[in-house]
Amino acid sequence: MAEDLVLDVWLAEYDKLKDEQIQRIGFRDNLLYVTLGVFGAIISFAVSSSANYYAFLVLPWACLILGWTYLINDQKISAIGRYIRLTLVDKVKQKSGYADLEALFGWEIAHRSDKRRSRRKIEQLIIDEITFVLSGIVALIAFWVLVPKAALVIYLLSGLELLLLLVLGWEIIVYADLAKGR
Repeated sequence: MAEDLVLDVWLAEYDKLKDEQIQRIGFRDNLLYVTLGVFGAIISFAVSSSANYYAFLVLPWACLILGWTYLINDQKISAIGRYIRLTLVDKVKQKSGYADLEALFGWEIAHRSDKRRSRRKIEQLIIDEITFVLSGIVALIAFWVLVPKAALVIYLLSGLELLLLLVLGWEIIVYADLAKGR
């Protein structure tokens, strides 16, 4: 009886974790559209007049904020999957006595084992770096080229933006869950 209750709790936990994971996936994926919209608005304003070139300095901050939010959600999505695959599956296996992990939570394991996963994850890593890091760096370069005589404080600020973009780029690489299988 108590074992059935524990098993029911774990299965309810699985349902709640999957709900959270699905919600985070939707939010993360929509961040890409928001990012493109923000970039379009900033760039169109910046190029509308030479007096607006300073707007290029806003784009790296948008990259940092949206990129960090994207990264954290992506990391939580992966962490939920990892917890299900490595912890919850084993708990359910022990309580239920069911030995076939693939049959218990098949999708949690199978989707990480397809032969194209590595290539797909590397491609996604490149897209994330282009979207959140390279675009911010390009905006900085555009500003430096278009406004060659800005105040020193502006160059220091843009140097800080560059440094933070590089840190974000590194963090995107660190959290890029490239592993296959369980």
